[in-house]
Amino acid sequence: MAREPLPNSTVPAYRRILLKLSGEALMGDDTHGINRQVLGRIVGEIKEVVDSGVELALVVGGGNIFRGIAPSAQSMDRATADYMGMLATVMNSLSMQDALSQAGVPAVVLTALPMNAVAESYSRRAALSYLEDGRVVIFAAGTGNPFFTTDTAASLRGLEIGADVVLKATKVDGVYTKDPMRHPDAQRYDTLTYDEVLEKRLGVMDATAIALCREQNMQLRVFSINVPGSLMRIVRGENEGTLVSRGD
Repeated sequence: MAREPLPNSTVPAYRRILLKLSGEALMGDDTHGINRQVLGRIVGEIKEVVDSGVELALVVGGGNIFRGIAPSAQSMDRATADYMGMLATVMNSLSMQDALSQAGVPAVVLTALPMNAVAESYSRRAALSYLEDGRVVIFAAGTGNPFFTTDTAASLRGLEIGADVVLKATKVDGVYTKDPMRHPDAQRYDTLTYDEVLEKRLGVMDATAIALCREQNMQLRVFSINVPGSLMRIVRGENEGTLVSRGD
């Protein structure tokens, strides 16, 4: 459960968090790939959180890499295309691990697809041990199964490690009534329930991910990773983005 921070306190509101970062967030203004300046800024925000004593696990999507090959994957078998997407998340995870290590933040990649030459295979026991030792744990290759998104992987891993909250970092500063990029009159929600997300089809996460959070009462907060300091403000218990919870 989240701790109640004292007013104007730097005491973290959470003990352990799961951060879901989309692959697109790593692109910046580029059309694909990883923008090193953006990666460095995100790593700086993660370092600040880890330095505050919070245990942090990370799930990174693969859209920034898979986007370049998506047209050729349209005629592929769905499972094959999904495995390709999982490999893209491994590439992003290794890049994040390297950037964190260079910034002095110990990190380890655990992959749901066995590939011992580049990363350790996922196990819950190893993940918990690394988190308790102060390492950032990066979960790669989704759930290891086709037909499941990295959103579902984030919810699943967050529950497995006993995270206090799942934070979904996007390019938009919360959940809106409609696409704010196309509709200037869109209004942002401060809070939502899981049922409202599903009923309104708001696209916060896929339905499987939301159902997992709802069943286990895992709080979910959606925020913009492009707003400087947003991650640390959430960790301090400030009202950033949109909070999705059971509502009771």
